[in-house]
Amino acid sequence: MNTKNFVADTGIIRHRHTLADGRDLIYFDDPDSTLPPERAPDLRELDPRPATARMRQDPLSGEWVSIAATRQNRVFLPPAHLDPLAPATPENPSEVPSNYDVAVFENKSPSFGPLLTDADAPTGQDDLTRIGLGRIRTSVGRCEVVCFSPATEGSFGSLSVTRARTVIEAWAERTHALSALPGIEQVFPFENRGEAIGVTLHHPHGQIYSYPYVTPRSQRVIAALDSYGPTLFADILASERAGDRVILTGEHWSAFVPFAARWPIEVHMLPHRQVPDFAGTTLAERDELAVLYRRLLRALDAIYRTPTPYIAAWHQAPVNTRRDEIRLMLQVTSPRRAEDKLKFLAGSEAAMGAWIGDVTPEQAAVTIRAALERSDAADAANAANAAADAVGQAERAANLPGMAQS
Repeated sequence: MNTKNFVADTGIIRHRHTLADGRDLIYFDDPDSTLPPERAPDLRELDPRPATARMRQDPLSGEWVSIAATRQNRVFLPPAHLDPLAPATPENPSEVPSNYDVAVFENKSPSFGPLLTDADAPTGQDDLTRIGLGRIRTSVGRCEVVCFSPATEGSFGSLSVTRARTVIEAWAERTHALSALPGIEQVFPFENRGEAIGVTLHHPHGQIYSYPYVTPRSQRVIAALDSYGPTLFADILASERAGDRVILTGEHWSAFVPFAARWPIEVHMLPHRQVPDFAGTTLAERDELAVLYRRLLRALDAIYRTPTPYIAAWHQAPVNTRRDEIRLMLQVTSPRRAEDKLKFLAGSEAAMGAWIGDVTPEQAAVTIRAALERSDAADAANAANAAADAVGQAERAANLPGMAQS
């Protein structure tokens, strides 16, 4: 992996700490943050970290399944005053000891890690791809939680542009750092949003998984590249930008409903140049993404009267293979096929992997573009009202006794 191309935004300050059980915690402060540089220590008495999970190979597919039983004990939809991702209080000794803008820490109940290597860790692609019965390996790797805000409710789309940019910077830095760890083959940032998706916390947050293998989805992409050629992503982008399913586009990024969308709501976003992962993006690309990605998610929320559940998956190139061909790509999917209906993965999709679409991609693009117009108009109206309120407050202050200017 080329680790030399990462350029950090020095206006976003980092503060590195350690939680009481030894897990890493990193605060990322907005450029205009009003938070003090000091952060409180984690004074909790915590149990030792759970043993690293074990993964088993399915001999019919060759895929590996991590059996992480400790995840059964994670918190499920707690009340706001007991939110484990909110800044800690005497009544709520949470995972984050201090107030914050954005916070990243190691997951308490990880699917992979905390071990990065041991005697039963995978020993390379030959080991991982060989088929056998009863094959077990240690689920080495790393899983991190990315808290987008100290608020107890919300999502990426509800953030300010400044905060969205800070989150993107965290994704870029953590991708860079995690990709350099021993045993890591792929790094995957994502956000699950909504109870219909299965979220267990309403707090605005995402996660980053670092796998000890190249994921099945990426293996299929590699097979497609082998069949089509190294220009696959560039040609997809050119084809989609010339078509009628584009949702929004900027100088560096374009978002579109893909030609063969599986889900009733599905949008892909690609950078305009070959970039393997967040660590390879420029500051200008991250700046624009903070605006465009936020607009996209706010548009999805404007489709219906209630927020849209979704999975926002940032597909990145594997750490050690095809990095000049596989391009960073967002895939946002939602099972919502009508205001009061969800698409469930039934027999054909769940058992056979043979998808049947409920909505034509062209009609989905029309629906999302209309929602984008409504969302942009609402944001513009809110900004105008806020500006008018600010002017009014300034005028009232100027007219108060002792405040008039000479």
